[in-house]
Amino acid sequence: MPWNDKFECMPVEKLNKLQLKHLKKTVAWVCERVPFYRQRLEKIGITADDIKRTEDIAKLPFTVKNDLRDNYPFGLCAVPMEEVCRIHASSGTTGKPITGPYTIEDLNQWSECMARNLWSAGVRKEDIFQNAYGYGLFTGGLGFHQGANLIGCAVVPTSSGLTERQVMLMKDFGTTALCSTPSYALTIAEQAEAMKIDVRKLPVRVGVFGAEPWTVAMRKEIEERLGIKAMEAFGLTELCGPGVAFDCEAQDGLHINEDHFLAEIVDPATLEPLPIGEQGELVLTSLQRRAMPMLRYRTKDITRLRREKCVCGRTLIKMNKISGRSDDMLIISGVNVFPSQIESLLLDIEEVEPQYMLIVRKKGYLDHLIVKVESKKEVYDAGPQKRAEIENKIKGHIKSTMGVGVEVNLLEPKLLTRSEGKAKRVIDERPKS
Repeated sequence: MPWNDKFECMPVEKLNKLQLKHLKKTVAWVCERVPFYRQRLEKIGITADDIKRTEDIAKLPFTVKNDLRDNYPFGLCAVPMEEVCRIHASSGTTGKPITGPYTIEDLNQWSECMARNLWSAGVRKEDIFQNAYGYGLFTGGLGFHQGANLIGCAVVPTSSGLTERQVMLMKDFGTTALCSTPSYALTIAEQAEAMKIDVRKLPVRVGVFGAEPWTVAMRKEIEERLGIKAMEAFGLTELCGPGVAFDCEAQDGLHINEDHFLAEIVDPATLEPLPIGEQGELVLTSLQRRAMPMLRYRTKDITRLRREKCVCGRTLIKMNKISGRSDDMLIISGVNVFPSQIESLLLDIEEVEPQYMLIVRKKGYLDHLIVKVESKKEVYDAGPQKRAEIENKIKGHIKSTMGVGVEVNLLEPKLLTRSEGKAKRVIDERPKS
């Protein structure tokens, strides 16, 4: 049974009418209160009255990340600061962060979306919920905390880091549900192994992971190493944080909270809308947010939408697992390469650990990709000849699957820096133009 079957299982026709009502209100709201949007809408001669059906959203202008940076910190805020009760910001390390102000109403809506996410993952009131997302400006920690609070379970707010203590508390407190980034979940598993604690024998049974791209292969790795069911949360600071979309028991796509977000897919090159089922860039519009609603925000995430009956009973549209980001795509020897594709292929190789780094350099006029990946201890200890054999095995697997040649460096175990939050998987060493 969903957390809120009134909205999660609403008939599609009724849901579309609800979306249209909220879309018209949102367009009128930002036109009245946000000079940035008012000027853009006046320039193209569009008002809320011109939105007759949800498809008319294509008449509206896009919003991109630079629009938020150009209006930093509160140029896109639609309410006076005395109505703002919290401000989050992106975890970006370069330039100005992306700010996210919230009203009390916004926080309540966010908590509702997160409760749906966690409930769908199997989190219940009786759970001991260990929150290993970072608390602070990053939306992850407090977003998950609010959802767990609404469900009523006991929250252990460990935040990220101090991994040995994470393992100790999981054991001592009897943690039954865990949340973190996927890469940090693997770091916790690795630390438990070093402490000779078999996490698979602890009470923890489910984990909810997100905030960075991860493959089905990594999900299986996490499930095997931690002995849990690994579920997914999707979101972004610009829209509210986590809680935009979530896994259900089918684990066949993520349900988007459509009463709160209107999703589109556009061609990333032409920006023309694409029909449901075609792959392209995900674009999201806030439908109920008050402090800083976004119109047609270009996420840069590559996926496809599917409207189909789900075994869980929800009628909410599904998005496929993110296959990559349009701004993360590498072009190697004329082949489009997403880091998530490389990750999936590396996890096919039983002799390596799920810890890797991709380095892009110029080799003459062409881009050159170096894949650095940690080996299993027994493989590394077997000597240079064995390591070279596995490097060639990885090269061959990538070449035969993707048609691209790469350089592979097999590393000593535990050589790469472990992530406590979002993992940095790609280092671009190409000269800046």
